[in-house]
Amino acid sequence: MTAETSQTLDRGLRVLKLLADTDHGLTVTELSHKLGVNRTVVYRLLATLEQHALVRRDLGGRARVGLGVLRLGRQVHPLVREAALPALRSLAEDIGATAHLTLVDGSDALAVAVVEPTWTDYHVAYRAGFRHALDKGAAGRAILTARQKTAEHPGYTLTRGELEAGACGAAAPLVGVSGVEGSVGVIMLADAVPERVGPRVLDAAREVADALR
Repeated sequence: MTAETSQTLDRGLRVLKLLADTDHGLTVTELSHKLGVNRTVVYRLLATLEQHALVRRDLGGRARVGLGVLRLGRQVHPLVREAALPALRSLAEDIGATAHLTLVDGSDALAVAVVEPTWTDYHVAYRAGFRHALDKGAAGRAILTARQKTAEHPGYTLTRGELEAGACGAAAPLVGVSGVEGSVGVIMLADAVPERVGPRVLDAAREVADALR
């Protein structure tokens, strides 16, 4: 710790990180051991975090991440959307299809940014806020494939007719962005995704990932 930092805040943030990394929560004793501080300090940290709904404790006394963290997380979407827009605009104009950035929201894929091409006679209408199951559509499937870390996969996912009849999709996951799980993709009206679209979508996903690092 340096003179310019707060030891208490540092410990509070470490508590949140430890709780975020476990599905079953942690006891005061477990947190005390992991933080290297006494139980009294942990009690004070948890009480403060509970006041802000960032931590909750169950009947057994195990601490877990609270719903207040979700409210903070929602504010990340506008920042991510702003960083992704240049790459999405370039992708939409280049391919002539609707480009989108999709993030994981619980068990769903949530479109947080959408850019439509300006020069096409027609394109798929796709709106920010649209959500669907992760195992449906190119955007969600790309994320699930990235979780599996399949080495032989080309890096992008192609689908046809899963979200809208007559529409095809291509998407590539965001890779190497801490705290953000998502994908960049396009959706178009076509019998099949043209060969060059997959690699182009992969390039766009890399651009967005670079902008978010």
